[in-house]
Amino acid sequence: MFVIAGGTLAIPILAFVASFLLWPSALIRIYYWYWRRALGMQVRYAYYDDYQFCYSYRGRPGYRPSILMLHGFSAHKDMWLSIVKFLPKNLHLVCVDMPGHEGTTRSDLDDYSISGQAQRIHQFVECIRLNRRPFHLVGTSMGGNVAGVYAAQYPEDICSLTLICPAGLPSTTDSKFIKQLRELQESESIDRIPLIPSTPEEMSDMLKLCSYVRFKVPQQILQGLVDVRIPHNDFYRKLFLEIANEKSRHSLHENMSKIKVPTQVIWGKQDQVLDVSGANLLASAIPDCHVYILENCGHSVVVERPRKTANLILEFLALLHSPYYMKKQA
Repeated sequence: MFVIAGGTLAIPILAFVASFLLWPSALIRIYYWYWRRALGMQVRYAYYDDYQFCYSYRGRPGYRPSILMLHGFSAHKDMWLSIVKFLPKNLHLVCVDMPGHEGTTRSDLDDYSISGQAQRIHQFVECIRLNRRPFHLVGTSMGGNVAGVYAAQYPEDICSLTLICPAGLPSTTDSKFIKQLRELQESESIDRIPLIPSTPEEMSDMLKLCSYVRFKVPQQILQGLVDVRIPHNDFYRKLFLEIANEKSRHSLHENMSKIKVPTQVIWGKQDQVLDVSGANLLASAIPDCHVYILENCGHSVVVERPRKTANLILEFLALLHSPYYMKKQA
């Protein structure tokens, strides 16, 4: 009986080990599925004509503003789970896959410029009627660029804004990433974009570039992360060239003076992708701007400092709805 029980127990253990060694990408998908389920995030789809948006949500609209979260380049809605963990369960949260990413429609005919993506996000907002009341918009990196442009183009939709290491700003100091891009251009190896890894070694280099905190990631997990991305790398290259061209490169800078809602800027002081000096640029252009620079933190603020980021967002929202602040604004 013991042998049978032991053998039965060994089967799922061997299956887990085999999946870890042979199909690490499948294990990563299962991991996100489990984490969403544990945090109460439900996946849904919304349609604008024949265009599909994939999103996850938790909670229902209430007296506090809903929160819409826009992820960065080549990421997906689940990147926000580390922050969702530290947000109240009764807060209405919506995390959407950006245009062309994960479960949201990808089309060669679509406009992937920053303004084009902002327009798509507005369509999504109208689809799920999120703008029945002004909501709080959060964006990081490329998503921060889109969020800032959205705030400028659709001011009636939002009540406040959080930008986390946003792209779309010029800088007097070149980051490590910008220097790498210049070197690749000079060597005519622009296809080897550091943010689009195709090997475990390149994935490890990307993680080091994006994070100040050094995570010890097993080789099999690195392989799984690469396997998940490789089928999408051609699209990521096309998207990167689109958002890095003249039309989109400084979209946030061109629109920041039009942002009138209270704005929170969170930036990792050791960001090697987008220089932290962008925070001062935003503070000088947006009337009601609150800047928070995180020490010992890189570009991946959401992953490196999730609890701190969640607390800063909650404190910012509490401030905006405090009697003192509301009296001050009256």
